[in-house]
Amino acid sequence: MIARLFSPGNGKAWARMLALGGTLAATVFLMWQSDEPPGTRNDAEQLRGPAEPDGFIVQADYRTWDEQGNPKIRMTSPRIEQFESRDLAAMEQPKAILHGEGDPMPWIIEADKGSLQQNDELVNLNGNVVIRRPLQGTEATLETQELTLNNAERTVYTDQPVTISEPHGTTQATGMKAWIDDRILELNSRVEGQYEPIR
Repeated sequence: MIARLFSPGNGKAWARMLALGGTLAATVFLMWQSDEPPGTRNDAEQLRGPAEPDGFIVQADYRTWDEQGNPKIRMTSPRIEQFESRDLAAMEQPKAILHGEGDPMPWIIEADKGSLQQNDELVNLNGNVVIRRPLQGTEATLETQELTLNNAERTVYTDQPVTISEPHGTTQATGMKAWIDDRILELNSRVEGQYEPIR
């Protein structure tokens, strides 16, 4: 087939090849001389506007396990919007279930909104943030307006006012940090408590 196309007796095929080669050469030259810059990922962002996401997930359910196969974290959200240029995922009504190492009782965290910094493993929660910690037959809650979950360090923290409610009392403070695996909660400042005597 190749020998027949390029043989001297096949003039039409030879002419077609020359025409095709000339067209390709002209196309490459025109593209090289073009004044328009090549398209970038930002072109799509400019078209839809910076407030619009690159993509979204409905009914998201994200889970991680430790090396032994035990659950570490489960994060759910009715909708997650992803912004690639900022490495950010914005979540509506996020809910996180955190399992401490060797602890059968998980921490449950809910908020109005949240954002995930994908490169740093940081989840920032905003608006009516509530942490629930099941206890024997009851539960303790911690409420605040902002909270950061550091999945790499297995900590949660805030510098905002917090209110802790337990079966026999309430504690208020400004700022706190908790270590999930060690089950340690540290209150930063202005700590005040009201407790009822146990009967």
